Amino acid sequence: MSGGRVPVPGLDFTAIDFETANGFRGSPCAVGAVQVRDGVMVDRAEWLIRPPVGFDRFDPRNVRIHGITEDRVLDAPRFAQVYDELADFVGTDVLAAHNAGFDVGVIESGLEVSGRDVPGLEFVCTLVLARRVYDLPSYALPSAAREAGFTPGRHHDALADAEACAAILVDIGRRVLGEQPADAEILPGLTDAPAGRGVDRLMRAQGLSVSVLAPRAAGSGTESKATRQARRTEGVFDARVPLRDERAMPDFMRWPDEGVNPLPNPAADPGHPLFGQTVVFTGGIGMSRQSAKTRAAAHGAQTANRVGAATTMLVVGDGFEAADLHRPRAEDGAPQAVTTALAHRKTRDALRRRDRGQAIALVSEGEFLQMLDGNWPDAAR
Repeated sequence: MSGGRVPVPGLDFTAIDFETANGFRGSPCAVGAVQVRDGVMVDRAEWLIRPPVGFDRFDPRNVRIHGITEDRVLDAPRFAQVYDELADFVGTDVLAAHNAGFDVGVIESGLEVSGRDVPGLEFVCTLVLARRVYDLPSYALPSAAREAGFTPGRHHDALADAEACAAILVDIGRRVLGEQPADAEILPGLTDAPAGRGVDRLMRAQGLSVSVLAPRAAGSGTESKATRQARRTEGVFDARVPLRDERAMPDFMRWPDEGVNPLPNPAADPGHPLFGQTVVFTGGIGMSRQSAKTRAAAHGAQTANRVGAATTMLVVGDGFEAADLHRPRAEDGAPQAVTTALAHRKTRDALRRRDRGQAIALVSEGEFLQMLDGNWPDAAR
């Protein structure tokens, strides 16, 4: 293709998306992957997965989100086998995912509890990039995909979400780098940037770099925090162990009070999607309000009790999905109350402020939990 014009020359990567059986990120039950060459989707693959032994209980909350049940994966290969096939598909590509910390964490924890080596992986996060390049009320995958000019498939279908992620990264690459001849040595606006991988050029243009998961040998004595936490649950995630009672994996709980707003962690990763955000919570999710605030602050967020002029993110529980924002509008000017969450005072206030031009992202429970590495901390105690 030398000398020809293609969407984004040199922009090669593989987009991935995982679905999990339960609140532990090392319980993958499906993965989709889309290979991109020069900004063009050229190959696709998807797998159903039987989660690793001991972490394969299907939580009804997760099933409600993605529709995958234990029966559907009974004849599927375990994650360790699927990962080998996925690794062959990916090759040496940089991985891309929407909230990549979660999806790369699925690989990391899934391999750890499978007794496998954790490979070194390079990855980029389209959620972080979308927040830098787009101006949206919600940066959830469906909303960002629409901004990229891509009509997303069913949300939480692994392959459909991988395709949406790929479309977002290609669109951002096109906006930031522009369409260039494939043999161009220097890109306009990046006069000191040598030719190289398109993903590297894109990240440099945004003041970022490609992230790296460090390799670790199985049995090295070092495991991720998520895996260490899951190992302390004494069978909560193990399909072979009968649950003592339903409280072992509790349903959505109500928050009795707002709790304390802790100081943001100044040493947090500035590339994390919560860093620098002013976050307010409404509705119920799978942890206490205080736990949610503490964990958000650990990633550099300032939490608050009420929506105000400084608010940049509202975490909405009670079943809210970003797609609710795209439903027909009711006569009062607010989105139709298809869920209890959209009737909350804080949600209505945030939507009014957003309509007046304030940049407030509405984030679902699932998005927030993925920002926290996909764990259900209160359920794991």
